[in-house]
Amino acid sequence: MKSLNKIRFIPLLLTLLLVVIMAVSTMPAISMASQPAVSLGTTSNFAVLAGSTITNTGPTTINGDAGGDVGLFPGTDFPGQASVSVSGSVYLADTIASVAQDDLITAYNDADGRTPVTRIPTELGGTTLIPGIYDSADGTFQITGTLTLDAQGDPNGVFVFKTASTLITASSSNVNLINSARYCRTFWKVGSSATLGTNSHFAGHILALTSITANNGATVQGQLLARNGAVTLDTNTITNGLCATANPTVELESIAITHPAAKLVYTVGENLDIFGLEVTGTYSDKSQKVVSATTVNVSGFNSSTAAVSQPLTITFGGKTTSFTVEIKQAGTPTGEDGGGESFPIFSAAPSYFEQF
Repeated sequence: MKSLNKIRFIPLLLTLLLVVIMAVSTMPAISMASQPAVSLGTTSNFAVLAGSTITNTGPTTINGDAGGDVGLFPGTDFPGQASVSVSGSVYLADTIASVAQDDLITAYNDADGRTPVTRIPTELGGTTLIPGIYDSADGTFQITGTLTLDAQGDPNGVFVFKTASTLITASSSNVNLINSARYCRTFWKVGSSATLGTNSHFAGHILALTSITANNGATVQGQLLARNGAVTLDTNTITNGLCATANPTVELESIAITHPAAKLVYTVGENLDIFGLEVTGTYSDKSQKVVSATTVNVSGFNSSTAAVSQPLTITFGGKTTSFTVEIKQAGTPTGEDGGGESFPIFSAAPSYFEQF
C-alpha cells in the first residue's frame, strides 16, 4: 500500500514542480532601469566639494549648467584658486557649503545602500557593463584602458559602483558612454580615496569618503565630491552639466497572433477575410498591446488555385508572424463547422419506402 501511495504521489509532485517552474519563468525580470538616480540634494550644484582643503596647480576649468560651484567645509584653505576658472560661485566654510556636505553624506549613504549588487572583477578596463549596482571582491576598482557603459537605449538607466576603499584610473584611461548612457546617472561611491590618472577621461559623480586627486590633464564629466578630505586638482576640466529626466524609446520587439481569424477555409476565387484576427505586439518595456493589423499587413494570400495549407505572413512595424489557410475548389463537397474547420458532407441513404 505504501508503494502504491508513493506511485500516486510522484505525478502530483511533478505537477506541482511544473507549476512552480512556470510561475518563476513568467515572473517579470527586475530592471536596473527602474533604479532611481542617487539623490544629491544641494550637492548637485557643486562641481567640486571638499572637506579639508582644495588644492590646484595650473589652469583648471570648472563649469556646468547643472552647477559649476566650488565648496569647502569645514576647511577654509584653497591654494591655487587664482588659476581656477569657475562658472559658478566659491563657498568656503559657510552655511551653503555646510548644507552641501550634509547632503553629500545622505547621497553617499544612499549609494552605499543600493541593492541588488553584482560582484565583478576589480579591473574595469576593457569591459562593457549595463545599468546595475556593482562592487568587487577586494573592495576596490581600477580602470586601465576603456570602460564602456551601455544603457541599452534607456537614458534613465542607473549605474552605481561601490568600493570599500579606493578607485584608481590609469593614465589616458577612459569611461565611454554608449546607447543613451549618461554621466548624471553614473555614481561612484568610494570608501576611501579616488585617484584619476594623467590625461584620463572620467564620467560620473564621485562620492568619496576621504579624498579625490585629479592628476595633470584629467578631465571629468560629472562631480568630484569628497566628504572628509581634500580635492587636489592639476590643470583639469570638470563639467557638471544638466541632465534632465528622459523618456526611453519604446520599440516593438515582436508580434504574435492572440486570436485567429474567423475564416480559415476559402473557396477558389474568394477574397481574403481577416475578421476576428487579433495580433498583439510586445514592446521593449515588456508591455503588450493589440496592434491594428489590416489586409494590407497580410501577404502570401492567393485564392486562384486550391491549396491544402497556404502560409500567410503578417508584417507590422518590421516584425512578422504567420498563419495558414486552406483553399478549396468550388463545388467541393465540404462544409464548415463554427470554428472554420472543414468536414465532409454525406448525402442521406434512401429510405426503405423509396425501394418500392
